[in-house]
Amino acid sequence: MVQEKKLVQDVSGWLRVYDDGSVDRTWTGPPEAKFMAEPVSPHEQFIDGIATRDVTIDQNSGLRARIYLPEEENPKFPIILHFHGGGFCISQADWFMYYQFYTRLAKSIPATVVSVYLRPAPENKLPAACDDGYAALLWLKSLSKGESNEPWLNTHGDFNRVFLIGDSSGGNIVHEVATRSGFIDLNPLRLAGAIPIHPGFVRAQRSKSELEQPESPFLTLDMVDKFLALALPNGCTKDHPITCPMGSSAPPIETLSLPPLMYCVAEKDMIKDTEMEYYEILKKANKDVELFISTEMGHSFYLNKIAIDTDPVTAAQTSELIEGIKVFINKH
Repeated sequence: MVQEKKLVQDVSGWLRVYDDGSVDRTWTGPPEAKFMAEPVSPHEQFIDGIATRDVTIDQNSGLRARIYLPEEENPKFPIILHFHGGGFCISQADWFMYYQFYTRLAKSIPATVVSVYLRPAPENKLPAACDDGYAALLWLKSLSKGESNEPWLNTHGDFNRVFLIGDSSGGNIVHEVATRSGFIDLNPLRLAGAIPIHPGFVRAQRSKSELEQPESPFLTLDMVDKFLALALPNGCTKDHPITCPMGSSAPPIETLSLPPLMYCVAEKDMIKDTEMEYYEILKKANKDVELFISTEMGHSFYLNKIAIDTDPVTAAQTSELIEGIKVFINKH
């Protein structure tokens, strides 16, 4: 007799974990939102001004990335190294929610975007996703030195203008990779800036905004608690340095060598209070940081294609965010 496996965790329609350790990431939320979590196949021919391809960064680990290349005459484009969100547990670089935003961003700047397929928890607990992000930066360094070759990047990428960008938990990875990069010589690559967008900075104790701000399709208290419990090393709380870089267990911010930051916060983000706590510590440490606030918006609003298409305010705020990133990149 085959024993039926039992459900251990169910996280807001996004993920289910069973007692045998297996994980099911089939979307079980509203069917009309499923398309945003569907993979988009790479296309090396230009569609709406962008071509995409998937490449293997590391043959041994199988680490991969998706590259977005704009159809522009510029000889060299800045390189944006992108870390997707998903609470370290869900989503991947080829999902439509990222495709619709990062094709638009790559075309607007214009820039090449390199989006890393991060290993998910709970199968790969932290710091696995941070290690993947750092490995991708070191791969870009090897390309810049001519030690390895990726035709699109070696032909079109400006390794003197490399930027990190990350959505939600990807913003945590931006901080972690930027921190690690401060301890090594990246030459001839130059890390020109970092853009954490609505990073998943939290504390073990609930913040005021977590208790008062509305939940959104891309962030619920259930997701904050359960995803991070699944992702963090066993026995750790949300006060871990990866999720709470402003906490006492993290290296003091003033001791870190960080690139210029464009720090993006949504006014109605549930975790706004702890996100702003990180910003205030950056300012106090005299770090080069610009704050960009999206008014009336919730967590990762710019990835919600339904809202962009149906709500003029979300559409306008998404356009403003893209313009803000463009301005930041063009001046660095």
